[in-house]
Amino acid sequence: MKIQENDPLYIILRSKRESTKFQILVDIAENQPSVRQQEIAAKLGITPQAVSDYIRDLVDDGMVYSQGRGSYKITYKGVDWVITNAEALQSYAKHVTRDIVQQVYVWTAIAESEIKKGDRIGLYMDGGFLYASHSEKPAMGNAVNDAAKGADVGIIELKGIIDHKKGTVHICKIPRVQRGGSTSVNYEGLKKVLEESDFIGAVGIESYISIGNAGFEVDTFFGACDAIIDAAFYGLECAIVIVDEEFTDFLKRIENSELSYKLHDFVSS
Repeated sequence: MKIQENDPLYIILRSKRESTKFQILVDIAENQPSVRQQEIAAKLGITPQAVSDYIRDLVDDGMVYSQGRGSYKITYKGVDWVITNAEALQSYAKHVTRDIVQQVYVWTAIAESEIKKGDRIGLYMDGGFLYASHSEKPAMGNAVNDAAKGADVGIIELKGIIDHKKGTVHICKIPRVQRGGSTSVNYEGLKKVLEESDFIGAVGIESYISIGNAGFEVDTFFGACDAIIDAAFYGLECAIVIVDEEFTDFLKRIENSELSYKLHDFVSS
């Protein structure tokens, strides 16, 4: 992952001021409207006067609203700034844990066939799962335990790149119940998308019902946004049926995820 100078991630990681600004905004959002500047100062290792200066600048920038006498609230502009930077940090953390740190740990895979400790093993992705095979693969390592076919096997000393293609996320917008809900869905179009999807998520009861009406089952409902992004990262073709008022927030997340996506509006005309 290359960090560009205009990326939120670059700003947060390289700028002490922006990092402090981020932490103060988070603290205000968590404790609003009562903001204790001395507690923030102690937490961040800066002076109360410095905290006061930061908050004043945040008010001037329109990210915080002052109600007087130490009472502050984060504005929509401030919330959007925090979310953008938090998602950049989350993406970077996943890159570190998935692509860097795990290189020094044991990888766990499903044994394609019987494997013996010490066997030279190839790793590949299939259906979102990591498999271990005796076949030559772009990524090779050594088994740390005996494993029967279908069992979990640990792989160390991994060399090479696991051949894996990220999936596409199909974002299917439908209306909330006050705008017709599941009765105002273009089911012909929705069915075509769901037929091509390996993993289906629903955000909103209207979406859950609409997927059922289309003749399909929901794979994930609670925490569907995170699950869909993870599933696509591991190579599954995904569809998320989402109510219109949640659509914009998820679109921002997917744009920061480096995943490909397609938009579908299934609000029946």
